[in-house]
Amino acid sequence: MPVLGWVKGIGWKRTVSMKVPLCLLFLMIGFFPMYILSKVTDQSFRQTQIDFRMMEVQNQCLIISNKMSRVAYMNEDSRDQIVDVELETIADIFNGRIVVINRNFKVIKDTFRLAEGRTHVAEEVIQCFRGESSSRLERDKHYFALAVPIYDNTEKKNIEGVLVATASTENLTSMAERVSEKAAFFQLVTCGILVLASSVLAVLLIQPFGRLQKVLNRVAEGSMEQVISEDAYKETREISSAIQNTINKLKTVDQSRDEFVSNVSHELKTPITSIRVLADSLMSMEEAPVELYQEFMTDISDEIDRESKIIDDLLSLVKMDKSVEELNIAQLDINGLVQQIMKRLRPIARKRNVELIYESMREVTADADEVKLSLAVNNLVENAIKYNVENGWVRVTLDADHQFFYIKVADSGIGIPEEYQSYVFERFYRVDKARSRETGGTGLGLAITRKVILMHHGAVRLVSKEGEGSTFTVRIPLNYISRQTAIERV
Repeated sequence: MPVLGWVKGIGWKRTVSMKVPLCLLFLMIGFFPMYILSKVTDQSFRQTQIDFRMMEVQNQCLIISNKMSRVAYMNEDSRDQIVDVELETIADIFNGRIVVINRNFKVIKDTFRLAEGRTHVAEEVIQCFRGESSSRLERDKHYFALAVPIYDNTEKKNIEGVLVATASTENLTSMAERVSEKAAFFQLVTCGILVLASSVLAVLLIQPFGRLQKVLNRVAEGSMEQVISEDAYKETREISSAIQNTINKLKTVDQSRDEFVSNVSHELKTPITSIRVLADSLMSMEEAPVELYQEFMTDISDEIDRESKIIDDLLSLVKMDKSVEELNIAQLDINGLVQQIMKRLRPIARKRNVELIYESMREVTADADEVKLSLAVNNLVENAIKYNVENGWVRVTLDADHQFFYIKVADSGIGIPEEYQSYVFERFYRVDKARSRETGGTGLGLAITRKVILMHHGAVRLVSKEGEGSTFTVRIPLNYISRQTAIERV
């Protein structure tokens, strides 16, 4: 356990190249089957050799026992000396010993001449007298024993004796060991080849990832124009595609950031420039009338308000970008929320001679962030008022189904040309820049609105025709489910 803890502590995955585990994997795949096959083959070879030797000895014993039956070898008066010679020869050939036992369990022939005349009672001998041949292998002692019955030369085939043959397996073991040594040498050579092949294969497999790393290093250095097209394998092709998409997104983000900074600088600089011009004009006048002073100060106050509005909108956007999931979700009366917005904006509408109309199709209760949703809807209605025509109208409609609620803001305003409609939700984008400045627009209101709606997992759609007005339709789920909750449910 201490060693394991030390290995985990050093974080070996961070310090070892991917080639090492790949090599080890290839070696395991190649070596273990070879090792198991070698062991199985060795054992099978040993057993085959022993079985073949036992079969040879048994065949020879059967032949000689049949011959003993024909010449009545078990009869001491007619014992054939030629059979004795054959017994000696067979014993020498197989480096063994042959013992012949009569019905009285007396040894009448021993090729070692050690047990002749002695009684020999063994299990295999008793089984033979019952008509059952037997064999026994002693692996540790390197020999095997066979017992074959000897029949008389009559039709009844009575068992007159037993022939017990033992043969050494040492020469077979030595031969098997020599074969094993050669097999071990072959395994060693094969292991060397496996190591070399595994190393080469691991290098070949890693090469595409190395090329990807070089490209990524150049990207990290700031070279965003890199084109990644590593298609050695399906996986590298997919990784290359994903990285390329990420780089393209980073380029887009980088461009957006530059554009955003430029727009922010421009928007903040414009009111300051106006204030400076107005202030310089006042300072250059020695005896300016009070009315002119008041006019200039009013203009300065308007520019300060505009500057403050830009800063507030920027802070709102930045805060939303950093905390996408930080919503204060609660059960809201959407009807009441929209009515409060309408009440708050009616003075502005009356000032511009614009009629505000509110239509509610049903009572709606939904999960939403009251502050952020109020800001989004307020921006839509306020824009509809500001960019409207004299004696125009703005109609706000609230409806819902079993899954979503819908807020529709329609106006009789100037409309938005079709070629500009896809850009109106971008930050600092204005269709009519001159009129936007007149109305106090910052170019951030619709960007904030879209951000809030997306945070609620909703959508916003624009339908507009130049000179006829615009309609913004907001769709938001009645029940808010956070992304984390959705992931946990899955």
